Amino acid sequence: MLGAFGRAFRTPDLRQKLLFTITIMIVFRIGSAIPSPGVSYSNVQACISGNTGTNELLGIANLFSGGALLQLSIFALGIMPYITASIIMQLMRVISPRFEALHKEGQTGQTKTNQYTRYVTIGLAILQASTFVTLAKDGRLFPGCTSEVMPGDGIAPIIFTIIAMTAGAALTMWMGEMITERGVGNGMSLLIFTSIAAQFPVSLGAILTERGWATFIAVMLIGIAVMVLVIFVEQSQRRVPVQYAKRMVGRRLLGGSSTYIPIKVNMAGVIPVIFASSLLAIPGLAATFSPTSEWSLWIQANFVRGDHPVYIALYVLLIIFFAFFYVSITFNPEEIADNMKKHGGFVPGIRAGRATAEYLQYVLNRVLTPGALYLGAIAVIPLVALAMISAQQNFPFGGTSILIVVGVGLETIKQIDAQLQQRHYEGILK
Repeated sequence: MLGAFGRAFRTPDLRQKLLFTITIMIVFRIGSAIPSPGVSYSNVQACISGNTGTNELLGIANLFSGGALLQLSIFALGIMPYITASIIMQLMRVISPRFEALHKEGQTGQTKTNQYTRYVTIGLAILQASTFVTLAKDGRLFPGCTSEVMPGDGIAPIIFTIIAMTAGAALTMWMGEMITERGVGNGMSLLIFTSIAAQFPVSLGAILTERGWATFIAVMLIGIAVMVLVIFVEQSQRRVPVQYAKRMVGRRLLGGSSTYIPIKVNMAGVIPVIFASSLLAIPGLAATFSPTSEWSLWIQANFVRGDHPVYIALYVLLIIFFAFFYVSITFNPEEIADNMKKHGGFVPGIRAGRATAEYLQYVLNRVLTPGALYLGAIAVIPLVALAMISAQQNFPFGGTSILIVVGVGLETIKQIDAQLQQRHYEGILK
């Protein structure tokens, strides 16, 4: 494997792509540490080190920003506005026939959809920046902290901070697109990978310092076990065989080839976990506006504590629901069956057309059910298992983080391996 990485850097064009990708990732991490104008860096660090705790929704956003959100840096929003915009555009395909038509137009429609996604990203960045700046100014971003993270008076510092964060989100989106175009791997995914991986040393160091070697070793063993399970499941797929009939095109005989439709066990990726976490975090965020009311106290008792049985049960149920919901949007058996029929393809033993669509839906449901249960199990590991050793808050190997790190790492390695095999006939993955 080390020899394969050496060949990758000895190949001029591949070395240029790798160095470009690494450079963008370094710039992204540097920008995540630069505070926005109008923010007191020393007061922010004092509030973070005070273990004041944050809302679960803010914790998710902080995870995707690599800790930049709670530091109120220029890259505080990270890639979250773009992720949200991309999900919105995918949902619009179901709601609006216009976006469904764009999806069927091929590359031209994809270009227009990407442009709309950028516009939505900027709008969401302005909205999210305004929300976080308001929370920081009112003291609700760090509950219990007495230091003012934005000590300036007047509306001008607030506007400058919102503009800086919005510009940082736009720059982050541009850097992700540049990695995809000129680097290696998916740029947006790699930026998320960078943000999450940057938290691992800090979290492990905190566990070692606060809990000792016994807890540290237990966390590492659990982390390795979770990582092996995630790699195994993420690589698992059901291959539906497809046979293409021979047909005459002009004077040539085409077709007769065999292929397959890969149906992954976890087709939805980490999206159901993000949806479920965000939805469950909304009641806790709403409770901050009326902390002494009866309904707010009930929410704080049942939805703020991650180890509460009610929270865990709803969390798993929402993950399973969103797994089926998201796959129903992104994978259309009827569309696939129609395309196969147009090109003379069929599943052996299954009639082309409607019967093929029903068969694909049947296979999808059987594969997706254990996949959704797997997502729920992975997501609650830091909520259940680590609560026994009191390391839940700093556990870096659970839920969203490990799914993203392993998934993005595997996809990036596969892309590098494919380019190596084009030149040397031997890649990283043998």
